[in-house]
Amino acid sequence: MFIKVLLTIIFLAVMVGVGIYSRKQASSVDGFVLGGRSVGPWLTAFAYGTSYFSAVVFVGYAGQFGWKYGLSSTWIGVGNAVIGSLLAWLLLGRRTKLMTQHIESRTMPDFFGTRFGSQSLRVVASIIAFVFLIPYTAGVYKGISTLFEMGFGIPYEYCVIGMAAFTAVYVIFGGYKATAMNDFIQGIIMLFGIIAVIAAVIAAQGGLGTAVSKLATIPADGSTVVPGPFASWFGPDPWGLLGVVILTSLGTMGLPQMVGKFYSITDESAIRRGTIISTIFAFIVAGGCYFLGGFGRLYDPVIGENGKIAFDSIVPSMLVTLPDVLIALVVLLVLSASMSTLASLVLTSSSTMTLDLIYRDKKSLPGEVEEGSIDDVVSEKVERRKVVVMRVLIVFFIVISLMIALNPPTFIAQLMGISWGALAGAFLAPFMLGLYWRGVTPAAVWSCFVWGVGLTVVNMLMGNPINPINCGAIAMLGGFPIVWLVSLVTPELPASDVDRMFACYRK
Repeated sequence: MFIKVLLTIIFLAVMVGVGIYSRKQASSVDGFVLGGRSVGPWLTAFAYGTSYFSAVVFVGYAGQFGWKYGLSSTWIGVGNAVIGSLLAWLLLGRRTKLMTQHIESRTMPDFFGTRFGSQSLRVVASIIAFVFLIPYTAGVYKGISTLFEMGFGIPYEYCVIGMAAFTAVYVIFGGYKATAMNDFIQGIIMLFGIIAVIAAVIAAQGGLGTAVSKLATIPADGSTVVPGPFASWFGPDPWGLLGVVILTSLGTMGLPQMVGKFYSITDESAIRRGTIISTIFAFIVAGGCYFLGGFGRLYDPVIGENGKIAFDSIVPSMLVTLPDVLIALVVLLVLSASMSTLASLVLTSSSTMTLDLIYRDKKSLPGEVEEGSIDDVVSEKVERRKVVVMRVLIVFFIVISLMIALNPPTFIAQLMGISWGALAGAFLAPFMLGLYWRGVTPAAVWSCFVWGVGLTVVNMLMGNPINPINCGAIAMLGGFPIVWLVSLVTPELPASDVDRMFACYRK
């Protein structure tokens, strides 16, 4: 216990120290939200990866899908690396950086408002982002606190409140730069931690060959005749597995807190290096998490109060017999993953609410002449006021998500499915196509907002007749034909406006 407490105290002290160290760079809006658009490839790649993988993956998804699909759940991690990291950087990295800097966009809702010439789109996108980032945040809290409760014996409620408080401190002090620096430190812990934990769990089962052989003797649910699906290449439900791969991999390209990382990177050469770093990180961390979860059936399941398997307790139950030093490393691993994701979520939410709802500055398109000017002193005061409002909203967002986390309505995986389904279902297609295709119309963006949010909410209100995971995947993929078809039959934006926005790619 002494080792676990000591390492945790040192870890938290470093996180807060980085926040205090970075406070001078967080005095302006660009500094607080984007790190001055000068964050290097290593920090950006690790910020992307650590925001991607949190306790939601390590505790919730690895436990639930490892139990459901066995070793084939490793394909989810492979998909996260190839689609969610490599393809996301290749498709979005350069074009997002260039266009958002060209049109002076700081958030995803701001991009929609400027790119499609509609303040209404900007407002509605910011509301969607704020509302549906909350269940994701609650899922992260639940994941870290479940494992913390196992490792330290501290009641769940105190764990949730403590993690929220420490995350708030370093984000409020240092903004995005502090978050990125801490993400790098947390990412290093995650890399070493997942390798050590996998090695320890497999060794405890008698080695990799023995563990796989044990898994191969377990029959599919409801069958006593056909053993082996949990040790097979594609598991007992390949189509269900594909839905999870799509949701957790493709969804990153439509999430504000993920795409925002491309806004802040320094230049195109940094994007190329960041692509490689981010992909390798994802292979190790995501692939390792799901590979570990695939052995969950070799342990006795935890039965919840409702008489069903408590999926969120599967991974903690696998780790509870490890030596204290390794449990301390696991706690730091999940703490690192979760705090980085929490920091990204609260920063995204507060900046979106401040810049896209409270202070909606009217901007000219690139190449247009702005009318009038604002005194530099007045402008600086406004900038500082915006940063103060963002810091206040960070606290507000954390309190709301805490209230949900203290009484979570469902499993972590379902919380994330609802959040990712609505956000990526609404944002993915119009954002990606808006970077590449001049013909996307404002009506098409509205249609996709209605589709993504509407499908998710209706499914939820009807008691989830479609599994939230599959529903999210349908919402994301369905957005592309909707945007394309609606754009073909609705009025286009003025060609001169679109030309000015796409001029950034000709430089």
